[in-house]
Amino acid sequence: MLRIIDARTGVPVDAAPARRGLTRVEAHAPGFDTGALRVLLVTDLLVRALELGGTPVWAVLHGHRDQPELRAGAAALGIRPLEDSREVGHGLGEKQVIHVVAEDGVSPDGVRVAVAPVHAESPAPLTGADPVALRLALLTPPRSRPVRLDTVALTEAHDTLVRWRRAVADWARHPSRPIPDGVRTELRGAWEDDLDVPRVLRLLTRVETEPDIPDGARFETYAYADRLLGLDLTRDLGSLA
Repeated sequence: MLRIIDARTGVPVDAAPARRGLTRVEAHAPGFDTGALRVLLVTDLLVRALELGGTPVWAVLHGHRDQPELRAGAAALGIRPLEDSREVGHGLGEKQVIHVVAEDGVSPDGVRVAVAPVHAESPAPLTGADPVALRLALLTPPRSRPVRLDTVALTEAHDTLVRWRRAVADWARHPSRPIPDGVRTELRGAWEDDLDVPRVLRLLTRVETEPDIPDGARFETYAYADRLLGLDLTRDLGSLA
């Protein structure tokens, strides 16, 4: 079960306290910048993790300025659409409300997930950048740590994506094998422990070179993890001779 640290209290809480009860996730992004996109990205990860655990989720955007830009930027990063908070009320059967907010932002009562700021070279978040590489660069540090987005970080993220996509396409040519039980347990344990995405990424790096894991199992591991990460790691399937 996913547990998330409430930034108000510093105490881990169940993200879905009632079995099959609805969890409402509210993203608070007052304007359009890279920090706001990081808030929306953490919201997207939280929604994905809850859904992977079988929890119904209702995702809502609180953003009264730059809504078109926010939504366009979110779509470019592969963030799934959020409903407009001005057009919705409380959800039927709602058991939990989680607010995802910038570190220095404010939110109503409820569980609060704080997201550290982004220090970017360019004030325009998507100018000249591969959106998926930007997504990976924002995912790599813990959400409590500020992100420095520069040419080096984006290049490293881009190179990792290229390498992983090529590897996944190659592994797909081998007979499928189940994800090793220990690897699956580690993956779920990482993202269910306060949404520890950096730990998920480290595990994928290990699986990439672990000699005892068959290639078919590597493929299934990466495809499974990508249901959370949203990096389109299977994009190049069929591209290799």
